[in-house]
Amino acid sequence: MPNEPWYACLPPCEARVPCGAGTHVVRWEAGLLRLAAHTDPEAELVLAALGGEKARCVELAETWDRHTADLSVLVIGPREEADETKTGWDGVAAAREGQPVRAVGYTALHPGRHGPPRLSPGVVRPVPPSLSPASLPPGLPPAVPAAVLSQRRRAQEELEQARRRRIDMLSLLALGYGFQVRLAGQVVAAHADGMAATADAAGGARPALAAAMTGRLAPVAERWLGIDPDQVAVTLHAGPGWGSVEMTGRGEQRRLRIALPAWWLARVWACGLTLVGRHLVVAVERAGWPDARVLGLRAPGAEPEPLDVHDGGDGAGHAPHWEV
Repeated sequence: MPNEPWYACLPPCEARVPCGAGTHVVRWEAGLLRLAAHTDPEAELVLAALGGEKARCVELAETWDRHTADLSVLVIGPREEADETKTGWDGVAAAREGQPVRAVGYTALHPGRHGPPRLSPGVVRPVPPSLSPASLPPGLPPAVPAAVLSQRRRAQEELEQARRRRIDMLSLLALGYGFQVRLAGQVVAAHADGMAATADAAGGARPALAAAMTGRLAPVAERWLGIDPDQVAVTLHAGPGWGSVEMTGRGEQRRLRIALPAWWLARVWACGLTLVGRHLVVAVERAGWPDARVLGLRAPGAEPEPLDVHDGGDGAGHAPHWEV
């Protein structure tokens, strides 16, 4: 495994975020989210705790930190650059005000059985009003059993958690593709080290990471070989080496069987390196941006070839466009 961090093949990216009366620049660089207009976010948090208003940029940084190990990010986020986001900052503002939000999440380009489930376009309903004792309708007995009050408090807490999570996910989607793949890489990095040694390690994260890798490899395999995404079978590789890629069977029984380590999602997919010069990239030998060296397969069953690659798009659009 390279000594460089997983994000070494990624350029910085920026987005403008509504904050106060205008918009501020939020920048991702070298694995960190930076707030250009807020030089001392910790001091602002202290002021907010004393009754001041918390800046939206600072809230966004907190949201980012809350989800850097959240496996559900891999379900909600994109599989490839062509995936189309269906929300923006107007949707975030509507969710904060308790209004319905339409068309959340991504449109799946390949809705076969492979890949993590998508959030379907639709309406996110506002959270119901408080269920506290003060909101009880008149005419009820003044003495409400303690067990009922406790149940209502728990229900209200769950509703508030759901509301906060909805706003969190909408905010992360509104940042755009560049930030979403970088956050996904961060999530993978939080879990992948524990899975590198043996197949039994980090068992709780394994199904989520396997589903995430399947959903992202299937459309890549279709572009690489023209194979139906439903004929791609993906497993997580554990132990030394980069893994394996082979074709088995014929006709309807044909399967492209791919075994790659969980780190592939961060070091290859999140960095936009999946398919370069008609080669499926299976590993990164020397990470860096805008130049790197990778291992690529020309065909299933072949030995990987070292390829020197360069970002021909210079990071335009926050997603590198690598060329041999």
